[in-house]
Amino acid sequence: MSARLKLAQANKIRSPEEFNTKARNSTAKLFSVRKVASRWLKPILPETVANDNSASSFELKDDANTFEVRQFLDKAILSAAKERLSISESTPLTPAKWVWQLAASYHLTHATPPLMQTAADRFAAAQRWTLAQWAEDKVQEEKGHDQLALHDIQAMGYAPKAVVEKFMPSGAIALVNFFTQSAQATDPIKCVGYSYALERLALLIDENHIQQVEAALPPGIQATRCLRMHSSLGGDVHHVQETLEVIAGLTPEEQRSIYHACYETACLYFDSLQSEPISEADLQTELSCLRLGICS
Repeated sequence: MSARLKLAQANKIRSPEEFNTKARNSTAKLFSVRKVASRWLKPILPETVANDNSASSFELKDDANTFEVRQFLDKAILSAAKERLSISESTPLTPAKWVWQLAASYHLTHATPPLMQTAADRFAAAQRWTLAQWAEDKVQEEKGHDQLALHDIQAMGYAPKAVVEKFMPSGAIALVNFFTQSAQATDPIKCVGYSYALERLALLIDENHIQQVEAALPPGIQATRCLRMHSSLGGDVHHVQETLEVIAGLTPEEQRSIYHACYETACLYFDSLQSEPISEADLQTELSCLRLGICS
């Protein structure tokens, strides 16, 4: 076995499906099965899905190398979940809270193309061509995804630009700040771990979960474009697979840096689950001034 593959730690996940089962079951127990979710702030599945042991709606095709690397990185996410999530109850998802979460999605997706371009330029300057190409691909893959969040906000009846200027969810901003620091570092390798963690977590969102969100919205409103794109129904399955293939070819030192970045990203992600947005009453007050036709 190569030195790279020996990075997998003790008590590792034993099968390709085990991460999904463990993640769903552990977060269900720790979180009393939160019933609201978005890609960025609340990716916990409803109870019926969390306890479902049937086949996943996605499939990652591992070879020997990528399977070991996936075990290694998924352990970082699970460790963060165990350390950061605590038992608590959340209030039901409301249309106002969904707009808040869409604002978070916007800030995260809006930051990705320029920051990945910064990382690509730094990798290229260091003649790390595989990583430079990976980051360039990410720039192209993520272009326009912020517009999906804006369309969703508009579909909810609000002026999208005004909403994202007004709402700056702290959990999303913390993640953007970490991403910014990683991209602007002399060695932007942590961007790989950041990307893997968020896209891997997105695979926990399936059609059943999206329907739960849609059921909480006013009848006839289609405002889950961004969520669908960043779920097991969108492109993240392919993106995770590509990232694993790149990571499998890196040095053990680079893989360790990615592991730590993956863990740090997951910690920030799960930290954001511990707090609710501003109160429903305050959200309603803020949003009342941001309705289409009122806010220019």
